[in-house]
Amino acid sequence: MSSINIAIDGPAGAGKSTVAKGIAKKLGYIYVDTGALYRAIGVFALRKGINTKDADGVSAVLKDITVELKFVDGVQKVFLCGEDVSIEIRTPEASMAASNVSAIPAVRAFLLDLQRDIAKKNNCLMDGRDIGTVVLPDAQIKIFMTADVEERAMRRYKELQEKGINDSYEQVLEEMKERDYQDSNRPIAPLKPAEDSVIFDSTGHTLEQSIDELSALIGEKI
Repeated sequence: MSSINIAIDGPAGAGKSTVAKGIAKKLGYIYVDTGALYRAIGVFALRKGINTKDADGVSAVLKDITVELKFVDGVQKVFLCGEDVSIEIRTPEASMAASNVSAIPAVRAFLLDLQRDIAKKNNCLMDGRDIGTVVLPDAQIKIFMTADVEERAMRRYKELQEKGINDSYEQVLEEMKERDYQDSNRPIAPLKPAEDSVIFDSTGHTLEQSIDELSALIGEKI
């Protein structure tokens, strides 16, 4: 029997990861945060002093990188060359680096097989920017999750505050607008809804409301 795959795409701060984790837990599926993979490559480039927009520079070091997703007590951990970088990849610098390296074709090709292999072997819920359009075009269920940019920026601002990162709300909002533009306008796999995806606007929703509504929707389709 083939595995069931659910794709959730959308811009930064839409609540994809938290909602996806909640739904995966309810369904007993594996949750795969593909953005974490790009963040890991971005962190590797930053550590090496490589400009994350330098396609040739980043492509040249891919052969030196191993990225693994391990599920520890149901929680996804990200290992870069054997080191757990699950916390380091969540900084604003890693976020922007991820956006930069994700526009590089060689990076996308490098990670594509890894993502598809996980989906082939497991019932999984995978989130990212191009899961429904590129990575898992045959996913049984596709959702495009969005929200107003001001609300997304406020969510991200509060997350960073909780982690002790004191960027201003205005700074977070500008970075989010920049990331939205970059993700939507890159020539390779731009951020956009798949033609057969369900659009879900989480503006004004609590996380619990989003999880409940999407769980019900997915339940109907499965």
